[in-house]
Amino acid sequence: MTPMTSRRSFLTLAAAVPAIAQSARDWTNKQPVRYPDPDLVVLDPSFANYFIFNSAIYRHYVGCRWAEGPAWNAQGQYLVWSDIPNNRQLRHIEENGSVTTFRSPSNYSNGNTFDFEGRQLSCEHAGRRIVRYEHDGSVTVIADKYNGKRLNSPNDIVVHPDGGIWFTDPPYGIMGNYEGFKAAPENKDSVYRVDKSGRLELITDEIDKPNGLCFTPDYKKIYIASTGEPGGILLFDIADNKIRNRKVFTSQKGADGIRADTEGNIWAGVNAGVQIYSPAGKTVGLIRLPEICANVCFGGPKRNRLHGSQPEPLLGLCEHQGRSHFVRLTLQVL
Repeated sequence: MTPMTSRRSFLTLAAAVPAIAQSARDWTNKQPVRYPDPDLVVLDPSFANYFIFNSAIYRHYVGCRWAEGPAWNAQGQYLVWSDIPNNRQLRHIEENGSVTTFRSPSNYSNGNTFDFEGRQLSCEHAGRRIVRYEHDGSVTVIADKYNGKRLNSPNDIVVHPDGGIWFTDPPYGIMGNYEGFKAAPENKDSVYRVDKSGRLELITDEIDKPNGLCFTPDYKKIYIASTGEPGGILLFDIADNKIRNRKVFTSQKGADGIRADTEGNIWAGVNAGVQIYSPAGKTVGLIRLPEICANVCFGGPKRNRLHGSQPEPLLGLCEHQGRSHFVRLTLQVL
């Protein structure tokens, strides 16, 4: 979740998904797309039923430098996401389709989510911490240190029904001054859990560059994406708030943010757009986008829309020339 090219090889990423050419289309939304959308690619017949025939990819916003962490608020019926280098959060309002500045400054926030009480949780690079925005507007620091040492730069975050907050902590946000403030890591790359009492515990420090994470629909397992080496998506059983039985869900590199649908399929932001895996780890679908997709989430009044954030670093150019798009795809998630 960073625009720095040292984070991963984009050429390697390009090889991680099927080689299917991008269709010629007008991404300004001025020209309609003929149904079915040619960039919704069914790679396995089992995935065909997940697309509504007349749904289409739609770009909502252009103007971010590095868009990350989309999260749907069911109470307010809006989508919030982070524009990390611009130190702000933006919001897309369902009722009228407008996009407004939601929080500025945002302490260079990255991943976001909402807990089961509708409170927003954010991963902050500048504060090197996890915070929760309470309903009264106050801010609660959930975690900022482990064993007396500062966290690196919390990246992605999910909430378990038992009240536990799980998050990843790679060093991307402190590797330079573009998405926070350059600093030396004080802890190893890690995955943590905060229980309801506020106690922070280490889940694992054996994953290189842990990034996106999500639970299975029954919350008995957790997927963790690694953007380091060897990369891929790992799957673990959860028992007594610990992880065990490490398995390689897919060895394909490049997955950033990941989410599971109600059928257990995994939707991953990758170089070509969004790649979809069956619960068995087979690639069954692809959503081709004009830029790299960093993160995804499900939202909308019926939770059947896939929202994705798209950063484009523009390799070989100055990083400040990057731009990001925000897209929406209506899907039939049963």
